[in-house]
Amino acid sequence: MTYRVCFVCTGNICRSPMAESVFRARVAEAGLEGLIEVDSAGTGGWHEGDGADPRTVAVLEDNGYGSEHTARQFQAAWFSRLDLVIALDGGHLKALRRLAPTEEDALKVRLLRSYDPAAGNDLDVPDPYYGGMDGFEGCLEMVEAASAGLLAAVYEQVEGRAA
Repeated sequence: MTYRVCFVCTGNICRSPMAESVFRARVAEAGLEGLIEVDSAGTGGWHEGDGADPRTVAVLEDNGYGSEHTARQFQAAWFSRLDLVIALDGGHLKALRRLAPTEEDALKVRLLRSYDPAAGNDLDVPDPYYGGMDGFEGCLEMVEAASAGLLAAVYEQVEGRAA
């Protein structure tokens, strides 16, 4: 049974596609491609149908990640098919939990940086959209730092299903 993870930010053109690409690469490196499905969405639909921000694409490609992406808006109906919804900041966390049809669905929503022990209490991945390339590079560093812990947590769930 496939374990499904969806990363969510505001417009689905910067942070969440970056997290999706990095986590998909970690899943592939771990040989778990057939067991874990990864995608992303935005809390809003402003950029639906657009590709990722060119700065996101550049940072991903410069660091060896895939960058194919089409933005879309997260839908409440998706909760029933998702196992984990990863918010990139506290605003997304609140919006997604309000959108969740059930308490069980609300519990599926977690902050990405909560999987990075070094993050401490600073669990938001700042929105790089209105800044320069350094913001996108910093975003990638935060996403990469959290991805190992997230993969370990997801693998534990996947392994539990197989047992």
